[in-house]
Amino acid sequence: MKLIPFLGFNGNTHEAMAFYATALGGKVVSEMKYGDMPPGDMDGEGCGGFNPTPDQVAHCQVEAGGAILMAADGPPAEGQCATTINVDVDSVEEAERVFAALAEGGQVQMPLAETFWARRWGMLVDRYGKPWMVNCMKPMDGGQ
Repeated sequence: MKLIPFLGFNGNTHEAMAFYATALGGKVVSEMKYGDMPPGDMDGEGCGGFNPTPDQVAHCQVEAGGAILMAADGPPAEGQCATTINVDVDSVEEAERVFAALAEGGQVQMPLAETFWARRWGMLVDRYGKPWMVNCMKPMDGGQ
């Protein structure tokens, strides 16, 4: 299991992550805008009511010295963008176990489900008010 900081920004993810990559001596290894996502992934309510523009960043990842930092534009939490703890696990079973444990007594924002990037992904706020994401990633194709 890895704990990966996931930073929420309000429209400046690209600039911030380029800064972090330089400051940390790493590199941006992937970046995707909401407009690059497959059709249907942000239909209707979007992500918890957040409806991003196509130019906003949906996912950005910096790697530096074995550490990983992830970020995206939005969704805002009570007027500001929140930091979310992202748990990356190796199996669907572990994703389901961790998600259920963290969700107990909390509030599920996005139910754990398969997405185009993950075998399982979901978002929740735990019983202490801390936001979490659980990921069981699919193999990346190496594209930006």
